[in-house]
Amino acid sequence: MARSDYYPGIGYEPEISGGKNEYLGTPANNNGKVQSSLALGIGATWELDVWGRIRRSNESALAKYLGSEQGRRGVLLSLVSDVAQAYLGLLELDLRLEIARRNTASFQESLRIFEERLNGGTASRLETARAEAAMATTAAAIPELEREIAMQENQIRILLGAAPGAIPRQGTLLEQTLPPEVPAGLPSSLLERRPDVLAAEAAVHAANAQVGIAAAAVFPKIGLTALFGRASSPLEQITGGQTTLWSLAASAAGPIWEGGGIRAQKRQAVAFWEETRIGYEQTVLSAFRDVSNALVTREKLEAVRARQAEAVKAYQDAVEVSLKRYTAGKSSYFEVLEAQQELVPAENALALTELNRRLVIVQLYQALGGGWKLTDAEWSGPAATNSKP
Repeated sequence: MARSDYYPGIGYEPEISGGKNEYLGTPANNNGKVQSSLALGIGATWELDVWGRIRRSNESALAKYLGSEQGRRGVLLSLVSDVAQAYLGLLELDLRLEIARRNTASFQESLRIFEERLNGGTASRLETARAEAAMATTAAAIPELEREIAMQENQIRILLGAAPGAIPRQGTLLEQTLPPEVPAGLPSSLLERRPDVLAAEAAVHAANAQVGIAAAAVFPKIGLTALFGRASSPLEQITGGQTTLWSLAASAAGPIWEGGGIRAQKRQAVAFWEETRIGYEQTVLSAFRDVSNALVTREKLEAVRARQAEAVKAYQDAVEVSLKRYTAGKSSYFEVLEAQQELVPAENALALTELNRRLVIVQLYQALGGGWKLTDAEWSGPAATNSKP
């Protein structure tokens, strides 16, 4: 639309009429004659872009178009990241479900031992009641996790544009989704391809062009007009040589006084440009923050995972030892239940950390505008293909 202002506008306007005392559809003193008339004309108008208003308008339109393209690219990047994070979350729910089932079986085994001792007269009903309550509490988490898994699968299916249903797994969270190593010294130039940074930059360009349009408003608009055609009354003389008409004209129109409106429009355009410039700077700073947060989080999560793994191993040893001590009559049932109950949250906490270790890689991929391995052409290639009609 903006580019069309570079070219002249050409139009046509035929007019045919008939009546008494009229000429080409208008009243005229024609001695009471009744006659017909015809006018055929083709006109053209063209604004000379002396002050750059049209060029600035095209520059602004192009910048807005490029900004909208970055918005499309940003949607694609968000979609890829959302699907990856949702799938990793699904694997983490699978892991927690496996933990819940394993610990339910462990509590079931403890309950069996307590019941055998109760039947043998060496234990009280209190022991079996406590073990049964612990087993039921742990088992109650299983249907809840199954519900969350179904909802997570539906969420992924919706992100993929499919009807709700099951999602096939490619291994467990711990088996096939190890986070890749992040190379040291990633160049900050990777941030220059982030869609939000590029969109903010395009907004600055568009706002800057709007300043030029507002500045050009104080100068006159210079235009050319041309007309060529035929006009005749009566109608049958339209083919005569005297009916040809043509004209060429130049015009200039500019403001003299508008109550300060033009100056106010320019101040508004400058203020908007300053706003977009500050927004661009803020977007760049946010990009650096996102990358820094992801790198720091990844480093610290490695330490957290190491300590949590040690805690889980220690609790597993404690459960094993407590069961042996209880069977040998060297400890009470409370020691066994306490060790088992402390193991469950420790394993769930480790599962959550394993999830976060992988999520932070996806977040770093998103913060860098599409990772650090693919080139811009490779990254945007599928998107460009899918965008074709």
